[in-house]
Amino acid sequence: MDLGLSEEQTMLKDSAIEFLNAELPKTRVRELFESEDGFAPDIWKQMADLGWTGLIIPEEYGGAGTDLQTLGVLYEELGAALAPSPHLSSAVLSALTIEGAGSDDQKKNLLPAIANGEQTLAFAFTEPDYGWGPERVQLTARGEAGNYTLDGTKLFVPDAHIADQILVIGRTQGGQEHGLTAFLVDKDAPGLSIRTQSGWLGDKMNEVTFDGVKASDVIGPVNGIWPVLDSVLDKATGVLSAYMVGGCRTVLEMAVEYSQNRVQFGVPIGTFQRVQDWLIMGVNIEQSARWTTFEGLWKVDAGKEDAAQAISMAKVVSSNGYFKAAEAAHHVHGGIGIDLDYGLTWYTQKARTLQHYLGDAVHHRARMARLMDL
Repeated sequence: MDLGLSEEQTMLKDSAIEFLNAELPKTRVRELFESEDGFAPDIWKQMADLGWTGLIIPEEYGGAGTDLQTLGVLYEELGAALAPSPHLSSAVLSALTIEGAGSDDQKKNLLPAIANGEQTLAFAFTEPDYGWGPERVQLTARGEAGNYTLDGTKLFVPDAHIADQILVIGRTQGGQEHGLTAFLVDKDAPGLSIRTQSGWLGDKMNEVTFDGVKASDVIGPVNGIWPVLDSVLDKATGVLSAYMVGGCRTVLEMAVEYSQNRVQFGVPIGTFQRVQDWLIMGVNIEQSARWTTFEGLWKVDAGKEDAAQAISMAKVVSSNGYFKAAEAAHHVHGGIGIDLDYGLTWYTQKARTLQHYLGDAVHHRARMARLMDL
């Protein structure tokens, strides 16, 4: 296992840093966080022009066909810059589901449009009984081939308010893994309503209500989408963990820089043992998250038997670690850390939201235990 960067990955990393530094300075990030929709169409278009939206979509559908480790390199930089975008929803979760389960016509019609950024999809899975296991899906889909009616509510759906379509997971039969079906629904479909949720959220999350929504576009087998989703969620969880690695890296860099420049009692505060303790905690967290994440992505790319277990371990380490790293950085900064203009608080807020998205530590520890037959 070689986790060093290839020439291609190094070029991607360097170009991402250059672009994000130029287009998403802290002032722009704050503007987006405080805006109504948290979305910058101009930046999204530029991301598409750079080829980022098609990075893991196969070449035959207009993408680059790269591996997950390469996508993880990009996601680390997106997380370091705190870049808001519908990339995970559209170009990862939705695109991989369509690639894995869609018909030939669906792939030909949808994947090129996702790859070039012309079509943006949201991914709706979680509900009021929040969780990422198949048993938590209770939105009902009644009907038969080509004519379904959707009723229910999806909660904490990123990007639904800016998407063109929503890929929604519904239940067509009772059970847990069996009985789940994926549908593609227009955002403006009659009976579908979207409300942006309030609260201390690092992303614009939405409540999506389906009240007799007609759905005819089925993605994959009726009652049998879960095996595809299980694989897709692993891949998405791995790259999301890489995003959190980037966040860990930035809050650590902010803390180190502040400890070197902030002088108290005639010396930099970084010379104080307690401050050093917080910094070392940040280093340990960032390194632990980094290596578990990129090992997990490598195992998925290599088709290793324990890849799913490795991805769950990465999510446990990175999601818990990101918030703890932000907390350690706040201890180093003291009062200035909560100044919104300074920027640390935005990372803390994002860390808290991403702790739960695609499954929190409790979910993934339980999943690891099941995978190990414990």
